[in-house]
Amino acid sequence: MINEEALKKLLKGKSMEELGKSWNNRENSLGASDTDASDVEDIGRDKVESLKDAIKETNELIESRKKLSKEVIMEADSIKSEVNNFLSAVHLDRRLDDPLVIRDQIALKQKQVEVSELQLKEKISCWQDVAQLKKDLRENKRELKDRESRIDMLNKILE
Repeated sequence: MINEEALKKLLKGKSMEELGKSWNNRENSLGASDTDASDVEDIGRDKVESLKDAIKETNELIESRKKLSKEVIMEADSIKSEVNNFLSAVHLDRRLDDPLVIRDQIALKQKQVEVSELQLKEKISCWQDVAQLKKDLRENKRELKDRESRIDMLNKILE
């Protein structure tokens, strides 16, 4: 005879009433039909499919976050390059002893530093986001493995 407590653990909180099955009587435990097995399998299948979708979406999110980060860093590099080109052009056109030119050059150099800081913050933020997504991915994979093993165990019990 199948133990109700064991089944509750396997189905993670689903009560026998929720399942609509009487697993305690001798008739069902000894002569479990194919429909009983498919009913139990259907219970976990939805969650398994949901977990598979979540894993797929998490992988896609990881890739899109990495792609976004690369784009932000490349755009920042482009801005820094444009500032350098502008500084070079201004340097050739004006005198270096002009205080206004020196002040503008210092301001542009400061902007370059700010863009570099933005790049560094983006790299750190990307790393943190990807680390969190990978953690979620590991948890979903572990839960999927547990669910699939429970379904296999129930199928073996019902055979």
